[in-house]
Amino acid sequence: MLEEHSDAEDAPIFLGGINVYLQQQYELFHHTPRWLDRLADSRWLLTWAAHWAGMTRASDLGEMTLSMLRGEAGRQEKEIHRLVDWLKSEPRPDVVLLSNCLLLGLAPALRRELQVPLLCTLQGEDGFLDALPSPYQEEAWKALSRLANEVNGLVAVSRYYAESMTRRLRLDADRVFVVENGILLDDYPLPERKSAEPALGYLARLCECKGLHRLVDAFIVLKQNPRYARLRLHVAGAMTSADQPYVDQLKQRLAGASLQDYVEWHPNLSRAQKIEFLRALSVLSVPAHYGESFGLYVIEALAAGTPVVQPNHGGFPEILQRTGGGLLYDPDRTEDYHAALQRLLDDPAAAQAMARQGRDVVLQHYTAERMAADFIAVCSRVCSK
Repeated sequence: MLEEHSDAEDAPIFLGGINVYLQQQYELFHHTPRWLDRLADSRWLLTWAAHWAGMTRASDLGEMTLSMLRGEAGRQEKEIHRLVDWLKSEPRPDVVLLSNCLLLGLAPALRRELQVPLLCTLQGEDGFLDALPSPYQEEAWKALSRLANEVNGLVAVSRYYAESMTRRLRLDADRVFVVENGILLDDYPLPERKSAEPALGYLARLCECKGLHRLVDAFIVLKQNPRYARLRLHVAGAMTSADQPYVDQLKQRLAGASLQDYVEWHPNLSRAQKIEFLRALSVLSVPAHYGESFGLYVIEALAAGTPVVQPNHGGFPEILQRTGGGLLYDPDRTEDYHAALQRLLDDPAAAQAMARQGRDVVLQHYTAERMAADFIAVCSRVCSK
């Protein structure tokens, strides 16, 4: 996980992961006193539990997902009522935003009790939903298609994802808005001259679906060429205990190729460490298996002055067509991936020209300020209806 300070750290916690799980599994926790629920919502305990994410059975995740989508009819009814009561005690909001569509089960209660417009962000939920076992997967998609009508609009983070979820949720296109992601750029310094020692980099969760093994395999192939004798691999990103066996397997693969000394592992970086990590790379690549809704790490790398190589699917083509900050490759052709990496490694001047162009576009377009302005425009539109 990325360790960052949040301005919301003093806000009360609702639907904390531990309470949601306990209320899903045990009837007793539907009736526990508030002091005990508050203990389960303590930040230190939630942080500890996050390191064990993924250890529950897939069938449990399916049941919990459906329960959350049932809202007040689900097993988290107590938590939902507590959230609604708190919102009613606060100044009445103009709009309520649900951060992802897995929270749409809250929408009927929020609409009834608050009587304000509701919006819901769409940002990569399909990967989780498609990983649920049957019949949970099918039932969850069906529930979401119905619940999407409970909000005034849905806000996707890319055109690709807007079109994908419009189709999968059977929505009218005019109910889905696009607000591309933006990032805070104040602490991204001017890029430094790259080290003479080239480095491939990866920044995402250390898991199979993000394709880290593909980059490891590409690195092993490249290192067989004497031209890349000094090439290193730097790996960073969120890692839980559930990811450890996968990471250990990759370390064994690298050791088998006698390359372990050329690889650095940086799990769970702070924000400052992440920026320094990105600045030190020659190329960033996250060869994800599936169509990412956006890929925030792409604009983070470009902001740090590092070009990228990404698969030609999901939200990546939109970002790279706008920024020119890297190369796309055919995800079904391994040799195409290796060739794209080699192209940037073999021509540092061209790679840095791409990075500079990409950084300029990120500074102009992919900013938190632009994102906020676009979101305010969506809020104004739904409030005026």
